[in-house]
Amino acid sequence: MVTKQLKGTPEDADLTRADSLAREIFSDIANKWALLIIDALGERTLRFTGLRAEVEGISHKMLTQNLRMLERNGLVERTVHPTVPPRVEYALTEPGRDLRKTVHWMCDWTHQHFHHIEGARRRFDG
Repeated sequence: MVTKQLKGTPEDADLTRADSLAREIFSDIANKWALLIIDALGERTLRFTGLRAEVEGISHKMLTQNLRMLERNGLVERTVHPTVPPRVEYALTEPGRDLRKTVHWMCDWTHQHFHHIEGARRRFDG
C-alpha cells in the first residue's frame, strides 16, 4: 500500500482520481472485515478476543491488520491498560461512530433486499 501525504487539495478528496487520498481511505474502509468490525464495536469497547468472537470467521491475522488500519485512519482507538498481562481494548472514535451509522444502514439494506438478491443470483446462475 502506497501512502500519500495529506496536502489538503481538492484533488486529494476526489474519489474519481486514481491517485487521490480519498480513494486510498475509501479502499481501506470499504472491505468486509473493516465494516463488520465497525458494526461489532458499535457504542461499546471490546477486547481483541471479544471482537474476534463477534466477527465470526475472521482470522487473528485479518483482525489485527484491520484494527491497525482502522486505528491508523483514526476510526478506532486502542487503549492499553498497564496491567500484567496488558489489557488492550478497542473502541470507535467519533468519526468511527459516524461511519458506523452508514455501515449500520448498509447492514439494514442487506437484510431488506436479501431475498431479492438471493433470487437474482439463483436466476443468473441457473
